[in-house]
Amino acid sequence: MELSNKTARELFEELKAKPARPRFGFGRKPAVVNIDLQKAYTLTSEFATAYETDPNQLAYVNEISRLAREKGLPVIWTYVAYLPSGEDCGVWGERTNTPDSLQNIKLGSRRAELDDRLEIDRTRDIILLKHMASAFHETNLASLLTYHRCDTVIVTGGSTSGCVRATVVDSLSRSYRTIVPEECVADKHESPHFANLYDMAVKYADVVPASEVIAHLRAYQAEV
Repeated sequence: MELSNKTARELFEELKAKPARPRFGFGRKPAVVNIDLQKAYTLTSEFATAYETDPNQLAYVNEISRLAREKGLPVIWTYVAYLPSGEDCGVWGERTNTPDSLQNIKLGSRRAELDDRLEIDRTRDIILLKHMASAFHETNLASLLTYHRCDTVIVTGGSTSGCVRATVVDSLSRSYRTIVPEECVADKHESPHFANLYDMAVKYADVVPASEVIAHLRAYQAEV
């Protein structure tokens, strides 16, 4: 193991300045998957479980989603919520049992609601309930991507070290080109945030500025 006194942020900034590997790149057709941008994780003034990294995160997510929608591309939002019993959280819900615990995000609760600042087209966008970290786990996300013939997944949301990373790893494992707009993901603490951005950039995804994703979507033209 290589030892270092550098912070996770410093390692990630070095990697951005001098990438270790070539990019996967955008493919023929992208989809946008926005992970768990629900009040439990976005309302820092209300919930102890919430966090913010880039203050413009939701504005970037809205712009990326709007552009994708305008180009006829799938826009998918996920959220987590559980039965009153919490049993559908499985063993994941057994570590703690406080009002802030994961399994106590109940179906229909305020903690389960997507953030009001999000621009969601509820007549067209797809909203998926998930129970585990990855947006692919026991949902029909892969089927939707197959139906839309997408080969690229743009992943936003939170947390960088949790549900975003799990989704990114599953996306790459299914041979999707996977793109993470840096300003569009967030975490509770900077160390896991930047450590996972670093790890995803080296192994599983292209971690790029949100402006690059926006520029790609603005220029995108569907193949006939």
